[in-house]
Amino acid sequence: MAGPARRRAARPRGHGPAWRWLRAARPARPRAPVRRPLTVQRPTGSTEGLRRSNTGAVLRALRRLGPSTRVELAKDTGLAKATVGVIVADLEAAGAVAEEGSRPGVRGRPGRPVALRGERFVTLGLELNVDYVSAVVLDLAGDVVSSSSRPGGTTADLRELAGTALAEHVGTDSTLVGAMLAVPGLVRGDNRTVAWAPNLHVTWPDVADTLGSLVPGRRIEVSNDANCAAYAESHHGAATGAAHALYLTGTVGIGAGIVQDGEVMRGGAGFAGEVGHMPVGDSTALCGCGRRGCWEASIGLHAMLAAVAMTELDTPLRTAEAVAARALTDAGVRSGLERVGRDVGLGIAMLSSVLDPEVVVLGGYFAPLGDLVLEPARRTLDERLASAVQVRPDLRTSTLGIQAAALGAAEQSFGPVFAGERELTA
Repeated sequence: MAGPARRRAARPRGHGPAWRWLRAARPARPRAPVRRPLTVQRPTGSTEGLRRSNTGAVLRALRRLGPSTRVELAKDTGLAKATVGVIVADLEAAGAVAEEGSRPGVRGRPGRPVALRGERFVTLGLELNVDYVSAVVLDLAGDVVSSSSRPGGTTADLRELAGTALAEHVGTDSTLVGAMLAVPGLVRGDNRTVAWAPNLHVTWPDVADTLGSLVPGRRIEVSNDANCAAYAESHHGAATGAAHALYLTGTVGIGAGIVQDGEVMRGGAGFAGEVGHMPVGDSTALCGCGRRGCWEASIGLHAMLAAVAMTELDTPLRTAEAVAARALTDAGVRSGLERVGRDVGLGIAMLSSVLDPEVVVLGGYFAPLGDLVLEPARRTLDERLASAVQVRPDLRTSTLGIQAAALGAAEQSFGPVFAGERELTA
């Protein structure tokens, strides 16, 4: 039904049906911030496994809370203060944490906060897309050490950019904990095998050889670009604090990342989120997959450029910035973006009815266009939601730029450390 945007405050408590399907084991509960007090998981395995698990709990607490005393860490994790003290001492020895200045603590006694030392341990996140490559180096504290992208979409471009990032930021003073490559395609659950990537014209054995040569002896995992970007937005960007979020890439292809409580939902085979090939929009438009009528054939970067009769520049963001500038004075460009926005709204309406997201973040080329696309999308979404009790998700543009997927890849590479599956060593 047409009408003004309906506010999130009207939303019923609990999860919608599709979210219950995705996380059927979790009971419905009131909305809450993503960052909640941690519950220590005590494995039934070895003492060593328990120690790693508890260490992971302390690291997660420090990342979430910032500098904290041992008493505060014990309270947050549920561990004994003596256990926390031993863990902190081990992390200090490894160079992962350091004490800060004293502050009043329990019963007026001074408590010495400890904080993550970000520079000692880092991860590398990479993205290989149709017309650009990106690299992000992230430290243990969650700070971006370096972030870069350049035009190009070949394995040679990837090798050069990644090699530069490693040479400049990983060496004698830092340890590479993990690395991940984001790609616009279907990646199997082994986090290695790219099953399908119709828009990316590379030879996958060459990509595998490139990854193997970057960090000899260490496996570089592979993941879907939308999943990586969605993870980054939920931890660093526009979806921070949202319990349920949907991220849409805005490049030549259109993919989605689905995030619940800060975790990416991958589905049964790991392929969830391949929304660009839903039959939405112009039924005659030819898609890169070879079929007609796919959503990305109506709202992908090339479709948007056809709608406004402009040519592509070296990256999606620069292209969109040029389109936004032209729209200020060209009614034809504004009209073309209105059509694109309506098709964006049609697809989001379909996804909202299935997934019931709280927030939808539009990344890639959508970000510079902002309300030129979002406003017609919001109007269409209001018209297409079937019932007044449905609440329109909050449509936002990405705050992380072209490096969102690489940042998410780098953040996910710390996952085994924070889960207590991998140990930090000096």
